[in-house]
Amino acid sequence: MLAPHPHLQAYYDQEGQRRAWVRQIFDRTARDYDRLESVVGLGAGLWYRRRALQAAGLRPGMRVLDVGTGTGLLARIAAELLGKPADVIGVDPSPGMLAHARVPAGVRLLAGSAEDLPVEDASVDFLCMGYALRHSHDVAAAFGEFHRALAPGGRLCILEFSLPQGALRRAIFRAWLCGIVPRIASLIARSSEAPLLMRYHWDTIAACVPPMTILAALGAAGFLDAERHVELGVLSAYYARKPPAPMVAAAGEGERSASH
Repeated sequence: MLAPHPHLQAYYDQEGQRRAWVRQIFDRTARDYDRLESVVGLGAGLWYRRRALQAAGLRPGMRVLDVGTGTGLLARIAAELLGKPADVIGVDPSPGMLAHARVPAGVRLLAGSAEDLPVEDASVDFLCMGYALRHSHDVAAAFGEFHRALAPGGRLCILEFSLPQGALRRAIFRAWLCGIVPRIASLIARSSEAPLLMRYHWDTIAACVPPMTILAALGAAGFLDAERHVELGVLSAYYARKPPAPMVAAAGEGERSASH
């Protein structure tokens, strides 16, 4: 097992309570999530997501699975890029988030977790995850499921926050996410727990396994060409691909070779 971060006792008493606590906090703050996301991302979230999906190789004709879809921000962009919403599936463990998802007609929304995806083997060509890896239970198990769900040659795109390099940059990032954003959340959100969710975001980012561990886990799960691209020192995009199907020799080729 590879937990995305250590036990955060300030939010739940025992590690076994983490899944339920995370699901419930997202359920209770779902109606405010899009508004809060626009604050955290300073309005650039949708633009960055679109560019990352395109850089990862998303193109029309692909079948897409958005894991940890939440209110459907990434699924919505994928549907627009594909031009065919029916080719997009969004999966999330939070009923509240799915209930508040705003996606084009045709996008399917399913209950499920990163470690137990409700899709068939090799059933999608592109799998994406937007800022939800920190909220998974087991990174290694999630990557194994991603590999199972992708068709041979399929593409993977995982977006996540990372701690910036340097003490000053980290202090600024912490002041923004842990200090200023919760105060803004208390003013604009309808849920009284929105500031708590914002502080939880910071703590999971600060405690998250480092990028090299994520890249190594992708390789261990069987992915090829795993790489990380960084924007503004804090926005990480992890790209990888599932190996293509092995070449199958034409019928009779082996016998012809043997006869020579």
